[in-house]
Amino acid sequence: MTEATQQPVVFMTEGTKRTRGRDAQRINILIAKAVANAVKSTLGPKGMDKMIVDDLGDVTITNDGATILDEISIDHPAGKMMVEVAKTQDEEVGDGTTSAVVIAGGLLKKAEELLDNDIHPSTIIKGYRLASKKAKAELEAVADEVSFKDKTTLKNIALTSMTGKAAEAAKELADLVVDSIVQVADEENGTISIDIDNVKVEKKQGASLEESYLVKGLVIDKEIVHGAMPKKIDTAKIALLDAALEIKSTETDAKIEITSPEQMQAFLDQEEGMLRKMVDQIKKSGTNFVICQKGIDDLAQHFLSKEGISAIRRVKKSDMDALVRATGATIVTRLDDLSTSDLGKAASVQERKISGDDMVFIEGCKNPKSVSMLIRGGSEHVVDEAERAVHDSLMSVATAVKSGKVVAGGGSIEAEVSVKLRDYAQTIGGREQLAIEAFADSLEEIPRTLAETAGMNPLDTIVNLRAKHRAKGGLHIGVDVMKGKLADMKAQNVVEPMNVKTQAIASGTEVAEMVLRIDDIIAGSSKGKMPPMPPGGMPPGMGGMGGMM
Repeated sequence: MTEATQQPVVFMTEGTKRTRGRDAQRINILIAKAVANAVKSTLGPKGMDKMIVDDLGDVTITNDGATILDEISIDHPAGKMMVEVAKTQDEEVGDGTTSAVVIAGGLLKKAEELLDNDIHPSTIIKGYRLASKKAKAELEAVADEVSFKDKTTLKNIALTSMTGKAAEAAKELADLVVDSIVQVADEENGTISIDIDNVKVEKKQGASLEESYLVKGLVIDKEIVHGAMPKKIDTAKIALLDAALEIKSTETDAKIEITSPEQMQAFLDQEEGMLRKMVDQIKKSGTNFVICQKGIDDLAQHFLSKEGISAIRRVKKSDMDALVRATGATIVTRLDDLSTSDLGKAASVQERKISGDDMVFIEGCKNPKSVSMLIRGGSEHVVDEAERAVHDSLMSVATAVKSGKVVAGGGSIEAEVSVKLRDYAQTIGGREQLAIEAFADSLEEIPRTLAETAGMNPLDTIVNLRAKHRAKGGLHIGVDVMKGKLADMKAQNVVEPMNVKTQAIASGTEVAEMVLRIDDIIAGSSKGKMPPMPPGGMPPGMGGMGGMM
C-alpha cells in the first residue's frame, strides 16, 4: 500500500460534523423517545395539561398533542419528524395526535432493544411493515358499523374525543358538534361528504362553556355600518355584493378643473346621484340586508338607512362563501345584475353585543349547508382549549361518518390487536417475528399510559388486559381510568372512529421506519449544527422545551 492511499480523503467543508452508524441511530432514537415522552402524560381523560410559554411571553395551556409539539421549538431533525407525525394525524383525522406520537416512540424504543441484539434495521423495518398491515386488517375485522342517522353513537364519539380536555365539562358541546356535522353533510348517490370548514367556530370569553350554542346560519364578527339602520330584521332578504358601494376613482391620474362654486356643486350632485342610483337598485330588488365584501361610502350608508336597509361591509371572502351555502344567495359582482332571484333568505338578522363586541347573527336559514358555533368560556385560555377540543371532535365525527366504522376506545382495541399480532408472529418465524412482537408491545403503550395517568399499576394492568383479551368475550375490555379498573369500553360508550386508529398506526410506523433507515448524520458548519450530547442531560435539539412547565 502506497503512502498516498493511506491518507484520509476529505470531501466535506471544514467544521462539518458527522455521526455514523450505531451512534447516529442511537441519537435519533433518543430524540424521538424524548419527544414522545414530552406529550405522553397528556394521553387520556386523566392526562395532564402542558403550559407552554413562548419567547414573547404568550401562554398556551393545552393537552392536545399536535398543539404542544407545534408550540414548542424543536431543533433536531429527528424531533421535527415526530412533530410531522402529529401534524399529519391532526390534518387527516383531527384526533389521536398524542396516540400517534406515543406509538412512534414505543416502536423506536423497542427497535433500540432489537438493534442492541444485533438485528439489522432492514429486518426490523420488514417486521414492522408486516405488523402494520396485519394490525389494519384486524381493526377492519373488529370494527362496528355506524350510521349517519345514529346520533347517539355520533354523540359518544364526540364526547370521547373531548374527554380529558377543558370542554368535557360541557356535555352540551357534543350535541352541538353532532347537529352541526349532520346539518352540513352532503349526501349524493349514497356517498356522504363533509367539509368541516362549513362549520364556522367563533369564540368569545365572558360566559360559561354551557352557554355555547349553534346558529343555523352564520355569525359574522362585524357591526352594522350606520347607527340609524335597523338592528334587527325579520324575514331577511339578503344581498351578497362583491362590489363597492362607492364612487370609483380613476385608474390613471386625472385632473378636473373647477372654476366656480356652481361647477363644484354640480360635481358633488353627480356623485350623490350615482350613489343614490346604486341604493335604488338595491331597494328595487327587494333587499333589506346588504352584505358587502368591499367598502360602503358614508353617503351610501345614509341613503340605505333612509330606506330601512341595514348593511355590513368588508366581510371576508370565506364568510361570503359560507353565506352562499347558508342562505342560498348568489354573490353579485355588478349592481346592475342584482335581482330578486339573487337574494338569500333568513328568518332574522340581528346585531348583538357579545363580550363588548358587536356581532351580526344571521339565523333561521331554511336548510343551511354552512353553520356557526359560538364557543363561550370564562377566560381566554378556556375558550382557546375548548375551540381545540371542538375542532378535534368535529373531525372525529366527520371521520366516523365518512368511514362508517367505529371501534371501542380506552386502550381496548390496541390490546386486542396486540394479542392478534403475537399469534401472527408465530406464523412468520425468523427474525421478523421479533419485530412483530416488538410492534405488539409498542401498541400496549396506549393502555399502559392510560393506566399510569389513572394512578393504576401499569404492569398489573397490561398482564390482566392480555388475559382478558385471550379469554372469550374480552374484545372490548379496556382501561376505565375514572374507576381505576378494567371494564367493557363499548358498554361505557367509549368509542372512536376506526380511521383515527389506522392513521395513528400508519403514521407511527412510517416515522419509525424513516428514523431506523438513517445511519449517517451530516451537519454542515455553515447551516445546521448538531449540538453535542450532554452527559446525562437533555438530548440535543430539545432545548426549546425550556418554556414548558
